[in-house]
Amino acid sequence: MKFAGVELWASLPVPGLILDGEDRITAVNPAAEGFLNLSGRSLIGTPVWDKVMIDAPLEEAFARVRRDQSGLLINDVDVGSGERKPMQCNIQIAPLGESDDDVLMLISPRELAGRLGRSHSVHTSAKSAIGMAEMLAHEIKNPLAGITGAAQLLSMNLSPEDQEMTDLIVAETRRILKLLEQVEQFGNVRPPDRKPVNIHDVLDRARKSAMVGFAAHMRFVEDYDPSLPPTWADPDQLTQIFLNLFKNAAQAAEREGKSGTITIRTFYDTSLRLRRPGGAARVPIQIEVIDDGPGLPPEIAADIFEPFVSGRENGTGLGLALVSKIISEHDGWIAVDSVPGRTVFRVSLPVAPKESMEQP
Repeated sequence: MKFAGVELWASLPVPGLILDGEDRITAVNPAAEGFLNLSGRSLIGTPVWDKVMIDAPLEEAFARVRRDQSGLLINDVDVGSGERKPMQCNIQIAPLGESDDDVLMLISPRELAGRLGRSHSVHTSAKSAIGMAEMLAHEIKNPLAGITGAAQLLSMNLSPEDQEMTDLIVAETRRILKLLEQVEQFGNVRPPDRKPVNIHDVLDRARKSAMVGFAAHMRFVEDYDPSLPPTWADPDQLTQIFLNLFKNAAQAAEREGKSGTITIRTFYDTSLRLRRPGGAARVPIQIEVIDDGPGLPPEIAADIFEPFVSGRENGTGLGLALVSKIISEHDGWIAVDSVPGRTVFRVSLPVAPKESMEQP
């Protein structure tokens, strides 16, 4: 195995394989050995297609990942081996970053997803995948910084024509560094500093910030329930949540080449309860962010809150996963309902406890 983080790789609950440029298996984790019912010794060094039976033509997918150096998700394919019957799985393919040709393939059995539950929080497998991505991001950032510095030094003695190439190198490495920082940010969110919060103050703060930036072309409509009690939350992290949701809506309108409308609706609903280890908990404060964009692609709608799932070309798939993670840490809930012309993200949050309201 070529990269650091052996302990994390071994503990990853999702079957994982690392392939070289000729699709030979160079590393396999214990979960993959168990899933395929084959030993690592029998797998390493062999062509993946000789050992892993996948009911889908993936050669083109692997070529695209290597060419674009971006991840790809393939849902609902049968995966098996000569030693076990096929099982319906989702497959994630991502460039490993150590060379242009090495790729990581994660196999997520739908049966495992069912056992973990479909609540929109970050599951154990997703956390492990994020942990692995954080480790890779850390390892990749150092050589990228060296490449940027070398390109800047070279540009000092080049002609203007050649400087265009070094400028391109610097710009692309900075873009990659920005993506890596997003991956690291996902895993480094601090625990929420919770206090009684007026949700409308948070929404107005996020809306005003969006309107002078990425959502300047959008029209906002507020439909607030002024009688809502305070929620129990970290106001800065809630602002981050709604900025992400507004940004998704604005980007959806941009893909359609038009402006659009974002409606923010708040109301109180006592019927929603979440099951917790200590019993059911009420989350009656409801916030809906509604846009009139094209809607979510049907093939990813069920997994939109999972890490690395994105409906945008070159999207990281971490924005909504981060939203889900923060809401989960606030003992809340997020759901989405999407059809062409109307997408509704609904956030449900708890009421601030009475004792917190009595504190000075």
